[in-house]
Amino acid sequence: MKCNLACLLHIHHMPTYKNISGDSGIRSYGIGPDYIKIVFKDGGAYLYTFRTTGFKHVANMMDLAVRGKGLTTYINQHVKDRYEEKL
Repeated sequence: MKCNLACLLHIHHMPTYKNISGDSGIRSYGIGPDYIKIVFKDGGAYLYTFRTTGFKHVANMMDLAVRGKGLTTYINQHVKDRYEEKL
């Protein structure tokens, strides 16, 4: 799935990641029915799906994103480069 113009515009309107400590590498996220999009502060944006990342990991990432705690650590420890696409 290639990110088209509509997809890129949607990335800029995603909720800000409300990290409690304030030192997260994540800027924002977007949640869909079977995916989560993550935009990192360095400008990288990635799509993680049930298909490529696994239901359990995407569900955990969704929960951590909404709670605003532990998402960067979770990605680094459990997901690494198992994303569907770099956006």
